[in-house]
Parts: sequence; C-alpha cells; structure tokens
Amino acid sequence: MIKNKWRKYALALTAGAMLFNHEAKADFTVPIRAGSTIHFVWVGDLNGDGNMDYVVDRPWDNQQKIEAYTHNGTSLWDVDFGPNSVNKDNIEPGSATIDVGHWDGVTVSDLNNDGRAEVIIKMANGVRFGDGTTWSNSDNNKQWIAVLEGSTGRMLNYSAIPTDYLSDGPMGCQIGASPSGIFASMKNRIGSGAFNMMVCRYTWSGSSLTMNWKWLRGSQNCPDGHQIRVCDVNGDGTDDLCHIGFVLNGSNGSLLYTLGTQGIIHGDRFHIAKMDPSRSGLQGWGVQQNNSSGLLEYYYDAGNGSSLWKHSGTVADVGRGDVGDIDPRYAGYEAWSFSGIYNAPSNTKITSEPTRPYPSLRLWWDTDDLSESYNDGKIEKWNSTNSTVVRLVTTWNYESAVGSDRGAPMFYGDYLGDWREEVVLANSSYNKLVIFTPPGTSNTRSTLRNDRYYKNCLTVKGYMQSHHTSFYIGVGGSSGGGLPPAGTYSLRNRSSGRMLDNLGVSTNGAPVNQWDDGSSNNQRWNLSYVSSTVVKLQCVTGSRYLDGMGRTASGSLVGQWTSGSSNNQRWTIIDAGSGYFKLKNVATGLCLDVGASPWPNGDLVEQWPDGSSQNQHWQFVTP
Repeated sequence: MIKNKWRKYALALTAGAMLFNHEAKADFTVPIRAGSTIHFVWVGDLNGDGNMDYVVDRPWDNQQKIEAYTHNGTSLWDVDFGPNSVNKDNIEPGSATIDVGHWDGVTVSDLNNDGRAEVIIKMANGVRFGDGTTWSNSDNNKQWIAVLEGSTGRMLNYSAIPTDYLSDGPMGCQIGASPSGIFASMKNRIGSGAFNMMVCRYTWSGSSLTMNWKWLRGSQNCPDGHQIRVCDVNGDGTDDLCHIGFVLNGSNGSLLYTLGTQGIIHGDRFHIAKMDPSRSGLQGWGVQQNNSSGLLEYYYDAGNGSSLWKHSGTVADVGRGDVGDIDPRYAGYEAWSFSGIYNAPSNTKITSEPTRPYPSLRLWWDTDDLSESYNDGKIEKWNSTNSTVVRLVTTWNYESAVGSDRGAPMFYGDYLGDWREEVVLANSSYNKLVIFTPPGTSNTRSTLRNDRYYKNCLTVKGYMQSHHTSFYIGVGGSSGGGLPPAGTYSLRNRSSGRMLDNLGVSTNGAPVNQWDDGSSNNQRWNLSYVSSTVVKLQCVTGSRYLDGMGRTASGSLVGQWTSGSSNNQRWTIIDAGSGYFKLKNVATGLCLDVGASPWPNGDLVEQWPDGSSQNQHWQFVTP
C-alpha cells in the first residue's frame, strides 16, 4: 500500500559514493574539498534532480565560507562571508559571522515547494556569493537576509534586517524556515550587559523577499533560549515562532503567550512535540538554568502555555534534556534530564538517577516506533526491562568519523525517506561526509519530511536539539486493551498523522478528507455502537455519518450521508495494537485508509482491502 517516493533518494545516493556494510546497515561517504573544521551541514535538493544535496560550512576559516555539493560530491559553488566574518565571538560576533555559539545565520529550505531548495543567509558588507559577485555597503554593521539560488549560489533577492538596535552593534542571528515564512531571531548586547532581542518574519514569492512583521522584546518578560522552533501551535495553519519561554503568532508577530509570568527563565533545551496521544494539540517541555526558585524542568500545553506540571529542587543549571517514547509500558513520551525518567503525560517517575539515557538527541533509528538516541558519536537504545542503555553503533569506528560540538552530529534527520533518521558526520580529515543510515528497511510510514513541523525542524541549528513531528510516534497509548468507549473523538491516522475531517462540507455524498490536528468540529466524530464490535461515526459538523457509499473497488472514496440503517454506515472496529484501530466497512468489506503518500492537507480518504499497512490504523483521540 505505501508507495514511498523518497526511497529513490537512497538509491541515487549510492552513485559515486563508497558503500560499505556493517552492523546490518549501509553507510556511505560523500567526497568534498579538503578544508578546515566543519560545524554544520544542511541538506536539500539544490538543483531539482530529485537527489538530496549538501551545504557545508567552514566557520573556522579566517573569512568564513559555506560550500555546496551534489549528492555524489560534485562541487557546485561556495560563498565567502568576507572580512565581517572574522570576528567569531560567540556572544557578539561580526555582522556577517555564521555558526558560532548558537548563532547559525544559514539554512536550506524549499521555500516555494518547486522541488528546488533555496539557501537563506544573514549577510553584511563584503559577502561574496557563489556566482562571484560581492555585496557592498559602506556600513559594516548593517545586515540583510538574502535568498540564494541553490544550484548556483547567486543572490536572488534580499531584505534588510531592521536597524532598531544598530546603535548597539550587529546582531547574532538564528534562522528557521518553512514554506509559510522565514523566521530570523536576533540579539545583541546592550552596554549594561543585557540583550536586545528582535524577531522578524519574511516571505519568499519565488522572486522577492518581503519582511512581514518585526517584534521587539523590549521590557516584556519573554525568556529566550539557544534554539528556536517553527511550528503551528495554535492550529491556524500558519507556523509560529517558538522560544523556550514564549511564542509569537506567525501571522502577525503578536505575542501568543509567555511562560515568563509562570517563573520560567532561560534554559539550554526545550521541546515541542506530540507527547500525549490522548491530548489534543502539541505539548512542551523544557529545562532551566539556575532558576532561583529551584525550578528544574516543566511540562505545558504548547497551544496556550498552560502549566501541566513542574519539578523543583536545588538550584542548578540542568543543561540537557530530551523527550521521546522510550518505554512501551506507558502511554506517551518520556522526558528526562538529570532527575531520572518521567512519563510526561502522567508525570510518573519511571527511574531515578543515573539509570537513564544521556539526554542528548532523540533519534528514530531502528524499525520500531520507540525512540533511540544519538550521544556524542554513539547511537544507543534504552532497555526499559532492566533500565540499561544498549549501544547500537560507535560512529568513530568508521572513517574515524567526527561530529560537531556539544556531542551533536553535523546534521541528522530523515532525508532518504524511510521515516527513520540518518546521521551525517565528517571524517577526521574533513574531506568526506560520512553518512550513517538505519539498519534494514521499514515501510511503517512515509518519510517524516511529509510532516511540515518535522521539515521545519531540519532548517534550525542553534544548539542542535531533537527534531519532532506534529503527530505522535510511539507504541504506548492503548486504551486499556479494549475498544474505545462511545463518545466524541478525533481520529488520527498513524501513517499520515492527520485527522479525519469533513472540511465543513456536509452535503450527502460529500467526500471525507484529512487535515492537520486542530480544534474544529470538522474533526470531531461521535462514536456509537450498533453491536459489541460494530460502530457508526457521526461528524459533529453537519451531523452526517461516515459512509462506504457501496463502493467496493480498491481505492474508492468514502463519503458521508444522513443517518440510516444501511450497512454502508456501519464499521467493524478492530484493535490493531499500540492504541490504534482499523475500521472495516460492513457493506463494502474495505478498510478506512489514507492511500498512497504524500498526504497533503485536504487529501481524500479512501477504502482498501484489509491489510498490514499502517495507513489503515486510526487513533481515537479525546478532543
């Protein structure tokens, strides 16, 4: 059933690269020019040929550079950031400086979904682009955001960074991107030692770059951290800008909420993810740095900032923290820093120190839905049965592979398309990229890059932190081993992560679609039982029932219809395990199914013969 279009990337990447096998997985290298230390790598299809290419930084050159390579190592272009990148101070860097401290200043994203990735940079006087032209301005402190053509490195267009704080010098910049906008989060130091902070959102038309809004922190109690997240927390369809302690509305730059009023201050790590499969929306979790109240870590509703629980103790710089489903005995994600492991939805303490994985980077590595981790060159898995950490891969055994600082890789993420995540390192001579790929094959779902939030995560560096999805990935969360009781639910598909939705169109015969998780009644369905295993599903919007329409062909559409006694409106509910269920139509004998990937918002829901595909797995979520 699942047609994974991204598998072609894995095949294409073998061309021109050295392949070798070990520990039941394939790894390959990509040759690049010899040079100085590499800090970050970005991945995207730069030339539109269907293969994933690489942008590599050289931040420790006297004048910093980025270099672009095709999937097999052919050099495309480089950019020299010029004399204003010589100052590499990690707090007050030069106006063109990239990739020091948590300031990245570069990202790669297909901004207009045309199949060709753009390169977005912060720039200043003296930056030389990939086509040989140089940006010139008499003021060395002034800065701009520029969009470069992926295949040539030439500048396509630019927009100024506002000069509200220019009197305090140039600004360090973090960049995150999605098709709905480019977000630049910037700071510089005031003479008193405090920091100015500004956030700007830009949009790309395909030819012009426009600033939509700017936000100045001023005296607002809005604590920031070392990374940003670009995700739609309020369900309005536009991605928002999230810091460790506040969220800005992506549509207009207004402050959605701040956690500063709840006593949250600066910290080094925070996560926003679908951590609780039974709760609507996304959840947040973060750690604190020397909070005078003794607050160590906190868990909250990412949609509105409301607190769900907090842990306090002796004042400490917690420093690291991670989340993921690592224990199948509990529904939802676990959260751990240096206080043991907690199940986040229930706030249940599972272990005490030091029996836990190191809280570095959550990694989807093997073929199950549990999370693994990447920890300073080691790929590891938590064994919940005996509370031990099992090492799966030691990366430095291959090509003397090295990572970046803080125990992170240069890049990691699902870019080959098997929904699990690859790890990109360099060899110790910095003339090869060394790519570690998960063992075996898996068709449990399509590429994670089909999820907008996950794709956005891949554009952000900062202090590199775990990527997440807008839907739940885990094995916990079954409803006590039985069928869901009668009631009102949202139905989330396991493969697409999207909700069953009638889009507000409730005429008889209208199709049924899927859409991102939201608060609309279009996604709410009243579940009633006809017998112990046969149910009807009535959409709250329009009051019509999910109907097989008498269609028996594989791939035929489902619809909705006024209540009746027909078996077309009756569905046998089957426990598929791990909190998911199948719905088989009594009249057609076919199962409710999302069909082949990709699954854009508004994609029509289908019926297919009963099979093993997770396209037929539905989770009943209480709104």
